[in-house]
Amino acid sequence: MDLFSLAWKNLWRNRRRTLITLAALSLSLMLVQGFHNLSFGVYARMVDSGVRAGSGHIAVYRGDYAQSRNEKLSFAADDLPQKIAALPAVQAVLPRVYLPGLAQSSRESRGILLTGVDPAAELAVNPFLRHQPKEQMLRSADGRDALLGSKLMQELKLGLGDKFVVTVQNRDGELASELFRIRGVVKTGIRDFDRSLVMVGRQRAAAMAGIPGQVQELAVILKRAAAEAATLPQIAGIVAGRPQLHALSWQQAMPNLANAIRLDYSSQQFIFVVILLIVTIGVVNTLLMSVMERIREFGVILAVGASPGRLRRLVLAEALLLGLAALVVGSLLGSLLTWYLVAVGIDLRNYMPDAMEFGGVVFEPVLRATWDIAWMVRIALYVVGLALLASLYPAVKAARISPVEAMRHY
Repeated sequence: MDLFSLAWKNLWRNRRRTLITLAALSLSLMLVQGFHNLSFGVYARMVDSGVRAGSGHIAVYRGDYAQSRNEKLSFAADDLPQKIAALPAVQAVLPRVYLPGLAQSSRESRGILLTGVDPAAELAVNPFLRHQPKEQMLRSADGRDALLGSKLMQELKLGLGDKFVVTVQNRDGELASELFRIRGVVKTGIRDFDRSLVMVGRQRAAAMAGIPGQVQELAVILKRAAAEAATLPQIAGIVAGRPQLHALSWQQAMPNLANAIRLDYSSQQFIFVVILLIVTIGVVNTLLMSVMERIREFGVILAVGASPGRLRRLVLAEALLLGLAALVVGSLLGSLLTWYLVAVGIDLRNYMPDAMEFGGVVFEPVLRATWDIAWMVRIALYVVGLALLASLYPAVKAARISPVEAMRHY
């Protein structure tokens, strides 16, 4: 206890230098914690939006459909949706059919992706449809209603209520055409989607492809994203009786989104490392200057019988106390910053459009954080360890002081 009491007093012998170093450590910890939580929140919302509009937290495919997107790799859903939906962590199971095709109006034609869905299930979870008026939603899974992407409707020079023809190639290689009526328009904010999306009832799309009752994808939406690790093996067990089917995580089913997030966070981690490296140099400077200013004092201590090890422990204790003080102050400031970013966020609406696209996913321009307490604790302890690591050279320097030479030092 005497060692820590002496170390604490030594820290405040040069109050200004200690306060500057403590401020640098604390502010760095605050920034790293706050902006990690902001990224954590933004990524979580991106993933939630992406999986609900895309392949789900977990997707069931036949063969290598996730990579090849071969529309011939369809399978009979049978009772799989009901079995999977019965799992406690599952919110919804969305059977879908995807078919490349051609949309034609009386004046224009465009290549499209015909997407067959179950209207009621899709409306409950798909973020692209959350603002869709009920009177503009698909009425049945086997009807001739269609939802068009906003840009596609403009390019086809059509309006609500107009008719158009969709042509696809069925399982036998023959062309199949159907007449649809535009029930509503969907604006996703993703240019490629808005130029190619034609959403119709799943049964109608499957009939056009010559695969009645079959789907290309079962998108499983979970109540909590954290339940993915436990639920994926359960779903894999359900489809185990059908070897051609595979249950994939969203990272495997949506690699573009996963890679975009991974790349973006890697760049942020590099910035975090640079910040902490600069702070480490500051801690080394503070402790080394403290040692150099006390060379004569250390010489006296060694002359009266203190061991070099005690001097090393004294400098390490000073670093530990400095790190712990930064942990408390920095974590408090980081918590306040995170609270602000959770409650208010960063509003980019004056600089960005109504929605932004990243990795093929649209998210709101008001960026909000999410608490990641475990990570905050880890990075705070890391800062303490960093302070101790930075003190090793000054501690060794103090222990190597010669009493005779130190007594002559001014």
